[in-house]
Amino acid sequence: MLKVGVIGTGGIFKFAHLPGWLSHKEVEIVAICDAFRASAEAVGKDFPDAKVYDDYRELIADPSIDIVGISTPNLYHSEIAIAALQKGKHVFCEKPDAVNPIEAQKMADVARESGKLLMTMRNNRFSEEAKFAKRIIGNGQLGDLYMGRCGWIRRRGIPGRGGWFTTKELSGGGPLIDLGVHMIDMAMWLSGNPKPVTVSGSTYRKFADRPEADGEIPAGTFDVEDLAAGFIRFDNGASLQIEFSWASNIEEEKKFLEWRGTEGGFSLINDKLKIFTENEGVLIDQQPQFPAAAIPQHTANIQHFIECVLGRETPIITPDHGVDMIKILSAIYESAELGREIRL
Repeated sequence: MLKVGVIGTGGIFKFAHLPGWLSHKEVEIVAICDAFRASAEAVGKDFPDAKVYDDYRELIADPSIDIVGISTPNLYHSEIAIAALQKGKHVFCEKPDAVNPIEAQKMADVARESGKLLMTMRNNRFSEEAKFAKRIIGNGQLGDLYMGRCGWIRRRGIPGRGGWFTTKELSGGGPLIDLGVHMIDMAMWLSGNPKPVTVSGSTYRKFADRPEADGEIPAGTFDVEDLAAGFIRFDNGASLQIEFSWASNIEEEKKFLEWRGTEGGFSLINDKLKIFTENEGVLIDQQPQFPAAAIPQHTANIQHFIECVLGRETPIITPDHGVDMIKILSAIYESAELGREIRL
């Protein structure tokens, strides 16, 4: 039985992480930590035998704990992950990996040195649609992928306004680091994880000081972007357009990913997959039909991590993927600030 200590008991823990840990019969939650002790104690009521902490250092000092799960504000991901790895724990961390490339690289280096497994949430890889697209790309049905486009754009949907989500020191950024991780990662994973070589981007902050319906401007910090757009070139010659927003004047929210290949292409829009090919000179559109997922994507991601810890599966998400991701996001912010392309 693997013993798990969880750090951070907010919304993403309750929605995404806790069901994953509870879904596996070879895992037991034995410790719960949150900087707000009352939050940890509230979760602990469902785990009467678990120890409760408000300092993560005390939790990771417990030699009986095998796995540490992290679902804190972004700023603390790398600090806690590195400390836990150094204590000989396997680590599963909420995205993003870190708030800057230096910290992401430290995480990867310490994981390698410790011999322990480090994995960060990449739940979108586990949808039935994404897995099917991965298979047909892998068997060559779409040829060489060379041009992609991805994004997640909201008409209105600023999370936790005035809290840590909109405070750059704690979050590292706005929708780019919040939503961009999901779609950029899936685009790169489907295309074989090419290495990014140059990045160009723009960011905008247009809704931070906009009054609500009552005429009041919400209190609290809002020093991150509410829209980011950019362009990524990879070492294999492929390129990817990106756009992410929490608020913009569009028709409706849309989550999308496209790749165009020499033999075919596909779009994945709001989780609906379509494939575009040609046969005997005739253009063909296909829309595969998938059964309802047996388990949610977040749960599937955590189950994969557990099976990797147990040695029964090989990780499809590695620390190096996280390093490349944070390099991209950081370079887009740098490009937006300097007004020029950034070479990685």
